[in-house]
Amino acid sequence: MPSLKDLRNRINSVKATQKITKAMQMVAAAKLRRAQEAAEAARPYSARMNAVIARLAAKLKDAEDVSPFLAGTGRDDVHLLIVCTAERGLCGGFNSSIARLAAAHADELKAQGKTVRMLCVGRKGYEALKRQYGDLMIGEPVDLKQVRRIGFDHAKEIGERAIRLFTDGEFDVCTLFYAEFRSVITQKPTALRLIPAQIEEVAEEEETAAGPAAVYTYEPDEAEILDDLLPRNISVQIFRALLENAASEQGARMTAMDNATRNAGEMIDKLTLSYNRQRQAQITKELIEIISGAEAL
Repeated sequence: MPSLKDLRNRINSVKATQKITKAMQMVAAAKLRRAQEAAEAARPYSARMNAVIARLAAKLKDAEDVSPFLAGTGRDDVHLLIVCTAERGLCGGFNSSIARLAAAHADELKAQGKTVRMLCVGRKGYEALKRQYGDLMIGEPVDLKQVRRIGFDHAKEIGERAIRLFTDGEFDVCTLFYAEFRSVITQKPTALRLIPAQIEEVAEEEETAAGPAAVYTYEPDEAEILDDLLPRNISVQIFRALLENAASEQGARMTAMDNATRNAGEMIDKLTLSYNRQRQAQITKELIEIISGAEAL
């Protein structure tokens, strides 16, 4: 049984830890608001670019000379997985959930006989995957630890690196892994195919009371516009993923630190109860010894 001094030291230690977790929770809450606003502001731009590319691609679906960023290489042999995680931990299962999704996708591809390569963005994903997939990694992870605020230039650098690998024939298909922010307690691990571009069906605009649906004409032609938009779209989707990750990380950290603070409070209560019981038992024992000694006289 621990002594009273040991219990006091442990109570003080847990109280110090509780102060740290409470402070981290407040910092994460302050950062979350800005990160959430940035992530939500990027979604319409990303969705609109996808819609424009989908309309252009629909006009070129029967064309022969289509950008490889849209049509692919015609092969499905080598896959590049871009895994975006955080640079820091203490955010619950945020990093591990993304790493598990990427690992499951890699295992599925390897079971099909495909070649898999990985590019990690963020130290935590790299550390989670390197033990099992170290031979698949492309160099060191992209380091964003010193970045105070994610900008488009950071995403553009990663996108240009992926484009260079694709044009050099290093892979055929590229998939991006990140966590989509939904709420403070919900972050959904997501896989998005970047190359060839994942085009969703766009519903035709119907005639409204204001008049018939708009008819689009493009200058220059659709193929030239796609040649410019598709590489840019890669950076845009990576930028959105980084912003979603930033909001998801702060939300997950806020929840994890709130749980840690509560657990520390419960542990302090239990330790305090044990301390009081042991102290009371010790006082009772001393009183019995005093009374016994007085009666012996």
